[in-house]
Amino acid sequence: MLAGAVAGIMEHCLMYPIDCVKTRMQSLQPEPDARYRNVMDALQRIVRTEGIWRPMRGLNVTATGAGPAHALYFACYEKLKKTLSDVIHPGANSHVANGAAGCVATLLHDAAMNPAEVVKQRMQMYNSPYRSVLDCMRAVWQKEGAGAFYRSYTTQLTMNVPFQALHFMAYESLQETLNPHRQYNPTSHMVSGALAGALAAAATTPLDVCKTLLNTQESLALHSLNVSGHISGLAHAFRTVYRLGGIPAYFKGVQARIIYQMPSTAISWSVYEFFKYFITKHQHEKRKAHRDSDK
Repeated sequence: MLAGAVAGIMEHCLMYPIDCVKTRMQSLQPEPDARYRNVMDALQRIVRTEGIWRPMRGLNVTATGAGPAHALYFACYEKLKKTLSDVIHPGANSHVANGAAGCVATLLHDAAMNPAEVVKQRMQMYNSPYRSVLDCMRAVWQKEGAGAFYRSYTTQLTMNVPFQALHFMAYESLQETLNPHRQYNPTSHMVSGALAGALAAAATTPLDVCKTLLNTQESLALHSLNVSGHISGLAHAFRTVYRLGGIPAYFKGVQARIIYQMPSTAISWSVYEFFKYFITKHQHEKRKAHRDSDK
């Protein structure tokens, strides 16, 4: 769990500016000053016009949520992967077990992370009206109720279950090729993590666009369609995205999403595998020293 928590916090913190760009580029009706050509153009303009720290706005709530969310995520994954593999394919790796373990782990991860995601994305939007994380939380609670923090939960699950199933199966499959003896190998963990993350990110971008719309309740987009109240549910978000931009709208921000996910998953797996190796090695040495002292 410690390895998972550290991996999650590092992943989100190091790649946070790109995550901010992704949220902005997924805006369906951006203001003229928030229309960007690509990821680098977005980063440069945000820093130049809004200040060097603007891409980091909302990082504190993300880091707070990422620790426990990723600890649950990796602990659940490792436990279920071993249990299911022993049942499905004893003594060998099972892609079905890896995918199923990833799906169940996602349920816990998203339950812990979803409120932080809502606050984070509202803080990231152009001309965000919130002064701080606490101000955002208070305003959302008072105006939209507690349910607003989980309005995108089912969409997040609908996106993350296939994302994590693809992610874990691709990672484990690549590990069989690049690291068949399953030893600690930083290069293989980074390459496998990056490629698995890119594949899963590209495939699930349409659902991520819908999730961003549900989290941000983008005012300009809603006004352009004369939508009163709030968008709720995946089906409503899916229809709204299509009405605003057709099929291409489902892939808004795909470049930023892939650029964010490749290093994120590479960092996450590398840090996780390192801490797992370090902790396991330390425990093994303690047990060995204990046995030697008993002799």
